[in-house]
Amino acid sequence: MADGHASAVWTVELALELYQLPLMDLLYRAAGVHRQNFNPNQVQISTLCSIKTGACPEDCAYCPQSARYKTGLKAEKLMPLDVVLERAAGAKEQGATRFCMGAAWRSPKEKDLAQVEAMVRGVKAMGLETCCTLGMLEPAQAERLKAAGLDYYNHNLDTSPEYYGEIIGTRVYQDRLDTLSAVRDAGMKVCCGGIVGMNEQRRDRAGLLVALANLPEPPQSVPINQLVRVPGTPLGDAEALDPLEFVRTVAVARMLMPKAMVRLSAGREEMSDELQALCFMAGANSIFYGEKLLTTANPEAERDRALFARLGLEQMPLDAATR
Repeated sequence: MADGHASAVWTVELALELYQLPLMDLLYRAAGVHRQNFNPNQVQISTLCSIKTGACPEDCAYCPQSARYKTGLKAEKLMPLDVVLERAAGAKEQGATRFCMGAAWRSPKEKDLAQVEAMVRGVKAMGLETCCTLGMLEPAQAERLKAAGLDYYNHNLDTSPEYYGEIIGTRVYQDRLDTLSAVRDAGMKVCCGGIVGMNEQRRDRAGLLVALANLPEPPQSVPINQLVRVPGTPLGDAEALDPLEFVRTVAVARMLMPKAMVRLSAGREEMSDELQALCFMAGANSIFYGEKLLTTANPEAERDRALFARLGLEQMPLDAATR
């Protein structure tokens, strides 16, 4: 069985073999891969800001920002530049090294992209890494964002190719792959992961991780989201995922993508400190930090600082996060 090589070509069956290991063996092996590539006691900190909220035309079954679902979310226009820069400055003061800007679009329009470019330039000037998630991109749009100083572009695969049609009907898997290709070709780093707990099977979780690991270049950043069940969305009453299955997913992600930053993303508000500690042991080494993650709650910064102190974790310096 392969053990954490970035150049390996993975199959779903190989990933399932890892998933099915006794948990203690899986954690031991994943922690070993993690230690070969990172300081296990350092965690990279990012902050995510919703620069344009709601009224998205897509039908993603998990998303409260879709205009198709009645979730009580109030749609908001694109955030003014000065407010975005104020949020970025606050994030840096709280210890974040990367500032991510998310907009609920199918893809950015010309007038919107020009404003986002200004945001990227302003955040970059603060000495922060920059990241955006704006929906699908054309190659020329990706090149413009790169020229503005964008370091990372987030565009998740969400789930396995086989299960994708159960979650999203307004775009196909290849649309997502095309955007990732445009991002790579423009010279930006890829932030790409998925969501677990959407009533998928373990095979689909394995399929998602294999799809990520087998990209032409594995993503530099891999957010692992746990579904936040929002009333009004089709997945509002999804069955809760076994917490240890989430830990297994983090561990397999670490083994399939040994050099990636594996990030605990949506769903951390519902995770106990003990569960997060297991995830860090399994190879997670990045978190989103702050009060909100787009439109859902996120552990407050003070709680995260207290958890880091209890676990003996420290913030990853910027040079280590960007190596």
